[in-house]
Amino acid sequence: MKVAITSTGNGPENKIDSRFGRCSYFAIYDTEINSTEYIPNPNKESVEGAGPAAVEFIASRGVKKVISGEFGAKVKPIFDQLCIQLVVLNDPEKSISDIISLLNQ
Repeated sequence: MKVAITSTGNGPENKIDSRFGRCSYFAIYDTEINSTEYIPNPNKESVEGAGPAAVEFIASRGVKKVISGEFGAKVKPIFDQLCIQLVVLNDPEKSISDIISLLNQ
């Protein structure tokens, strides 16, 4: 399964980004092959509609679960429609590697 984690940067030492639609990067972790790809969020600087555009972007990558600090009201129904699970992790000190370790437990 592919899991997208909002990240402040493009490495495992970076922290979770509290913003979904305007996060800096998506860390896409594949649980089946234990690999992580860091992709810049192309919607970060969008004037409007960053959240829904970000949903479509990660859905196109085959993501089935998203972990972020918060999700806007506009994106929740889209995630439900696409059957993508949301996990709110409101701990700004958690690094991407910490979160991946939790996923592997």
